[in-house]
Amino acid sequence: MTKNTKANDQQINIELSEEMAEGVYANLAMIAHSNSEFVIDFIRLMPGVPKAKVKSRIILTPEHAQRLLVALQDNISKYEDNFGDIRESNESVPFPMNFGGPMGEA
Repeated sequence: MTKNTKANDQQINIELSEEMAEGVYANLAMIAHSNSEFVIDFIRLMPGVPKAKVKSRIILTPEHAQRLLVALQDNISKYEDNFGDIRESNESVPFPMNFGGPMGEA
């Protein structure tokens, strides 16, 4: 699958392989950052399994992390317009979230 997009009046061809199009399920994201990058680990946490696995790691510049935030906010707003408010779960994560550096969670 190839997708064409416009960025600053330049056409970009984006290729998406069948394998990548299947996606990877993750139900936890851990975010760390330094002065030059944001690291987002997408994790699959399964009930009753003591070990969670990082399924994908994405490393972004601060500028791209901010663009991702804006794009997510826009898409969540559009989703909620169509399907109603997203309710937050009250489930807590059963392990410490800080592994030694600045950390956030999503």
